Amino acid sequence: MAILPLSLALAPICTWLLLASLQTSICAVSSRIPTTLEGPFKPVTAPLDNSLRRNAVDLPETDPRVQRTISSFEPEQVSVSLSAKYDSVWISWITGEYQIGDNISPLDPASVASVVYYAIFMSGRQHRATGSSLVYSQIYPFQGLQNYTSGIIHHVRLRGLKPNTLYYYQCGDPSIAMSGVYYFRTMPISGPDSYPARIAVVGDLGLTYNTSSTVDHLLANHPDLVLLIGDVTYADLYLTNGTGADCFACAFPGTPIHESYQPRWDYWGRFMQPLVSRVPIMVVEGDHDIEEQAENRTYEAYSSRFTFPSRESGSSSKLYYSFDAGGVHFVMLGAYIGYDESSDQYRWLEKDLASVDRDVTPWLVATWHPPWYSTYTAHYREAECMRVAMEDLLYNYRVDIVFNGHVHAYERSNRVYNYTLDQCGPVHIVVGDGGNRENMAITHADEWGNCPEPDTSRDPYTGGFCASNFTSGPAAGKFCWDRQPDYSAYRDSSFGHGILEVKNATHALWSWHRNQDLYRIAGDIVYLVRQPELCPIRRYNSLG
Repeated sequence: MAILPLSLALAPICTWLLLASLQTSICAVSSRIPTTLEGPFKPVTAPLDNSLRRNAVDLPETDPRVQRTISSFEPEQVSVSLSAKYDSVWISWITGEYQIGDNISPLDPASVASVVYYAIFMSGRQHRATGSSLVYSQIYPFQGLQNYTSGIIHHVRLRGLKPNTLYYYQCGDPSIAMSGVYYFRTMPISGPDSYPARIAVVGDLGLTYNTSSTVDHLLANHPDLVLLIGDVTYADLYLTNGTGADCFACAFPGTPIHESYQPRWDYWGRFMQPLVSRVPIMVVEGDHDIEEQAENRTYEAYSSRFTFPSRESGSSSKLYYSFDAGGVHFVMLGAYIGYDESSDQYRWLEKDLASVDRDVTPWLVATWHPPWYSTYTAHYREAECMRVAMEDLLYNYRVDIVFNGHVHAYERSNRVYNYTLDQCGPVHIVVGDGGNRENMAITHADEWGNCPEPDTSRDPYTGGFCASNFTSGPAAGKFCWDRQPDYSAYRDSSFGHGILEVKNATHALWSWHRNQDLYRIAGDIVYLVRQPELCPIRRYNSLG
């Protein structure tokens, strides 16, 4: 199939550029935006309005946005993701149809080539890159459960790209079918005065009507990068026959294994294509992405469908990695893989943090799925073992911001370390309110009668218990505070997403946008301010 002439390729891109140029600044709920220099802030809980928390219902397979609209081996589910540096990105897509049932026969990845044609916008000079392809299967060793095998998943890495530059591309097999024309912008070069304009942050997205509203609002903010903080599709809320429920264990207690309906991943890829085919998406795994199958295999869909700069960032696992986006260094951590001092992940993290030049990438942002600092009853102090193992390391290297999901609500902390207000601690932000079908978290552990028993806070990876009663502070001798904790600055049980706008080496604007509000209206907004002269890095080697 021939590549489109440049003149035809430019039409949708020019339209997008016009829309982006019309983007206005975020309107805040207040004309004056506070800064963390004014903190710690007095804890605030937004009033609960249950009328705004409906529609946690999955999009059906009949929805046009999730249906397969191409034929044969045309590319679909096209997406862009970043490599470790600005000069490289990955293009991914799927060709061929998935199969589900008792008798499935995987497609041959070698039967379709993986090719991307790309060029700088308006340059006229075209490049060609090739990559690799694979299929994965979700197999269950129990009679009556349906097995699944994917279409052919293609990943092609584009190298030698220029920073902060608009490219257009087509992907596919030139001898069979090529995609339409898509476009992306590379990240700025790493430096203290070079940042993406807007970074969208969302967690626990799923594929519900609320998801649709979240993505619409997110698109209106014209992000340059999307961070998805775990729990992608919630395909594991379904039996293999396509029957779903808000709570799998409650609805299907007799199943011999936690099943998953893999076509939901294909639905999600089609739904998200208008966004992620032009805005790079970087993902970290959540508990709903584990998806156990035969021979104790896990993360097959997650690790097959996405690309991760693990090798480029020195990681040996797709479950943790790092990358730069302008003057921001992102560390994506795995909460469901070993994280103590003897683990590969900890050793990698220590080496990665030590290698960061804060004169080049002043901002250091860490993400993982379950939060360390959340005051909601749901998953309360569940990740305490991970916090005990890793918090000192992140604190000593002066991580500025932590993003988490898992808890289906929004919460922003004051600067905190070891449950104590600390001007050198990071701001922890929970954004697990993307739209999943499990509904919102609305109760708080500090409210009367809502404090969980300590033996219910089981660590999601080790299965152990690290959380115990507080030994100091206002909650000494208790497992929960009896009021909103001092480290909790703001919390709100609403669906939404966040936008991070790093302005310079010391100031970043954080805004959180509720789905029920008008576009570009912020439900929470604050300038996050770094003070490197007050909080110098403490380098150390835990391994001696």
